[in-house]
Amino acid sequence: MKKAAKLILCAAGAGLAAGAGALCLRALKFRPAPELRADPDEVSVDYDRVVESLREMIRCRTVSSENPEMEDASEFDRFRAYLLERYPLLAANCGPERIGRCGVLYTWRGRSSERPTVLMAHYDVVPAGGEGWDEPPFGAVLKDGYIWGRGALDTKVTLCAVMEAAEQLMSEGFVPENDIYLAFSGEEEPAGPSAGDIVTALEERGVRPALVLDEGGAIVTGAFPGVKAPCALIGTAEKGQLRLALEAEGKGGHASSPPPQTIVGELAEAVCEVDAAGAPFTLTPPVEQMLDTLGRHASFPMRLVLANLKVFKPVLDIVCQASGGELNALMRTTCAATQMSGSDANNVLPAKASVGFNLRVINGESCAEAEERVREAVANPDISVRRLYAAEPSKFSETSGEAWDRLTGAIKRTWPKAVVSPYLMLAASDSRHYDRISNNVYRFCPLELSREERGTIHGVNERIPTWKAVRCAEFYLRLIRDC
Repeated sequence: MKKAAKLILCAAGAGLAAGAGALCLRALKFRPAPELRADPDEVSVDYDRVVESLREMIRCRTVSSENPEMEDASEFDRFRAYLLERYPLLAANCGPERIGRCGVLYTWRGRSSERPTVLMAHYDVVPAGGEGWDEPPFGAVLKDGYIWGRGALDTKVTLCAVMEAAEQLMSEGFVPENDIYLAFSGEEEPAGPSAGDIVTALEERGVRPALVLDEGGAIVTGAFPGVKAPCALIGTAEKGQLRLALEAEGKGGHASSPPPQTIVGELAEAVCEVDAAGAPFTLTPPVEQMLDTLGRHASFPMRLVLANLKVFKPVLDIVCQASGGELNALMRTTCAATQMSGSDANNVLPAKASVGFNLRVINGESCAEAEERVREAVANPDISVRRLYAAEPSKFSETSGEAWDRLTGAIKRTWPKAVVSPYLMLAASDSRHYDRISNNVYRFCPLELSREERGTIHGVNERIPTWKAVRCAEFYLRLIRDC
């Protein structure tokens, strides 16, 4: 966001030069409200046990696929069997169920069933290959204080932390105030149905969770322009996802005598048309809340802009479009061309060609509306638009009340210096299914993640410092105690 920050600061400078005293006064008053913070409570987990548990989970090659026949089912069986072996108290007392193709649900009964909690994670991972990795992606190598391997961050670490915290508390005789469900899917990456199957089962049992927690934001530093403090970003909603294919047909033939324009060229023009169409600037409640919360901790030029957002909103729109990236994605539906296919041979004209688009649909817009904008942008009547997949944007979760306070309280006691803020999750997660049965669905990964570490998710050299995995378990200890 550095380029965006410079552009925003230029806009702020223009406001100052114009002598807008009222704007400056508003910015001076745009400060954080006084806040009482609890001291971190003492918790402890078995450091070595957490490390070894996570390493063993990583060794399971639970690579998921849109085509289940391409998976190694024995590795998924191995992972589920390890959970039963490693966590015998949970296995004996929480009746683990296999739901759907690969969903796993533990039910930990509390003193009441009125305000249950669901703690989520997924145990499937994306392919790793091996090329470019410094250590084998499924070797779970422990080196220089890091655990290396696919799933170390996404999301076997949170699954491990949940299980470690729950098993320890159960061994201490702890009984939660309300029921707790540990819900794990083995097909989150390909957007499979297991998480939805778990929600259906809970719905049929009359379960209405007071709190649902899944992967999402994290503890990040330097991610928001002008804010030096670490930020704990809680996704209170997530964008929808739409996959489209633009397709064209031709006569094919030899590349030595092409027509005036090939179907590949026609598709290239259509891609440019879709890119130029863009989507309207939209400030969703999570983003407005994030700008208000984090903006109060920013440097003065940034506070000038964010305290007077109504004035600077057109400038912010221009800045977002010019900079692209995360800032722009927070403000509008994005549309990216991600796949192209044509002829298999360099000297052959394709008889069919296609371009794949991945859209992340802003909350407040439907997939149908986003698709229609793409169709209207494509001027060539010979190019068809086909929908491949659609998941609507989620609802907005509450940012006040008991569930929010429980979550933010556990965060503040684990990371006392962090500024806790709502935000809009750009990626998709299994948590979207829980909108059917809860108004308090949150997306937060209890880890301090650097930019470099975030870049290894779905990339090469995914790894996690051992102390971060342990602190993740400590967070869940605090949260479960409050449930």
